[in-house]
Amino acid sequence: MEEYLRICKERGISPHKEYSGKFNLRIPPELHSKIAVLAASEDKSLNQWVAEKLEKSLAM
Repeated sequence: MEEYLRICKERGISPHKEYSGKFNLRIPPELHSKIAVLAASEDKSLNQWVAEKLEKSLAM
């Protein structure tokens, strides 16, 4: 990471990239089905359920 930041500084490039908040994730159909059922059982959208799980997995 330090090397990346050094190179950005040398080149006058911002090390921060703006993200759209969207990305495609390829998963097996069986996993997709299980996640959809779990999300529905919690009355959440698939997107909301997955986003919450990702946030929780990154919490320290």
